Amino acid sequence: MPKHGKKLKKQPAWAKLDNTALLFPVISREGMSSVYRISVTLTEDVIPDLLQQSVEKVLEGFLMFRMRLRMGFFWYYFEENDRPVPKVREEEDFPGAYINKSRNNHYMFRVTYYKKRINLEVFHALTDGYGGLVFLKELVYQYLRLAHPDDLAGEKDRISSGVFMDQEDSYLKNYKKGASHDTAYGSRKALVIKGETRPKGEMGVVHGYFVIDELKAAAKKYGLTINQYLVGNYVYAIYREYLKGGPSKLPISCCVPVDLRARYESHTMKNFFVMIAARFQPGEETVSREEVLRLVAENLKEQMDPKNLDNILSYNVSNEQNAFLRPIPIFIKNIAIRHVYMASADTATSTMTNVGNVELKEPYRKYVEHFYAMLAMSRGQNIKGAIVSYGGTLVVTFTSCLTDLSIQKRFFQSIAKDGAEAALETNEYIPEEGEEEQLIYRKKKKEKKEKSK
Repeated sequence: MPKHGKKLKKQPAWAKLDNTALLFPVISREGMSSVYRISVTLTEDVIPDLLQQSVEKVLEGFLMFRMRLRMGFFWYYFEENDRPVPKVREEEDFPGAYINKSRNNHYMFRVTYYKKRINLEVFHALTDGYGGLVFLKELVYQYLRLAHPDDLAGEKDRISSGVFMDQEDSYLKNYKKGASHDTAYGSRKALVIKGETRPKGEMGVVHGYFVIDELKAAAKKYGLTINQYLVGNYVYAIYREYLKGGPSKLPISCCVPVDLRARYESHTMKNFFVMIAARFQPGEETVSREEVLRLVAENLKEQMDPKNLDNILSYNVSNEQNAFLRPIPIFIKNIAIRHVYMASADTATSTMTNVGNVELKEPYRKYVEHFYAMLAMSRGQNIKGAIVSYGGTLVVTFTSCLTDLSIQKRFFQSIAKDGAEAALETNEYIPEEGEEEQLIYRKKKKEKKEKSK
């Protein structure tokens, strides 16, 4: 027992990495950061001091975001981080840049701003897009309460009710033995989109803003959901622009992350998704857009079958649960994990993820214009797409390390032909003096200071 009046030292909280998170510390580095971004555009310029206060306040309620990554003898693990919260900074780098833990006080996220935009960037080992979006929404609420104390005086200064802070590993909870490798994953190599690349660290960004009702009407013409329609048009754009409508020995394979929370009634803040893939194998005969859309939709429907999702989840977890692998030291496990990742990465051409529809409370909506998401590049995937909707607008964002924009152009042009024309923003265009400079993603060059004589 401690002496009277002497306080016990509080032990930091710790947690295991979920099944998906185990991959990211092994493969991540400069050039393959495993970082995603979710951004929000407000109706007014961001006040940095208030944003810093907001991050510090909200972080108190999010233990998951207060974690640091540690390496044990057998596995990586999370431990509560008691270091100072990283400073909010004006954006000075391209989206999805590697998060250097030692330079970020060992936090696995960062918050930046640019004019009206707030950016949250998260290392994927921490959580997926669902967890990132929950955190960003609370950050926006807190910031707006500080920025507009009179207008939002009736709003309680705390984390919203109904927000779950569950740190359950839902992969392990829903894991079942006996998953089939053949059913869970295709092992065939996929087409890689190659071309002239941008300078190291740079990323091309194209945002397309759709009216949701117009997009629904366009998808309905083909009897498709919006997600099927967008993925199908993306696959078609690759087929027409990269393959020029010709045959290919390798299939176009577009990965689509599937959030499993609704299926398994989970509210975890950890990663909880699996990957399915829309595959299209171009043959000798030219295939119409309508036919590509149909084939992709059928492919996605088949893989969205509940039994298939169960099988993918269980197969993913099976290796982690292998009793023979558990006592193997982490440096040997890392070699195996890296090998498995390299093989699986070769089966994907690209990724298109749908973060979902963002809903905000009524008092806050008038201060928020848009949400959007961006994915960093990974092995074999030189262009990726991300989808977010809010307030009647759906934003499709393409990120790419290639200079050629023909695939992105074909995608938006094809959908425009169906009556859903997108308003576009891109960092390919630098506004002239006096024009709005809302969307500029480029590294700022630091001015060299003259050496004093």
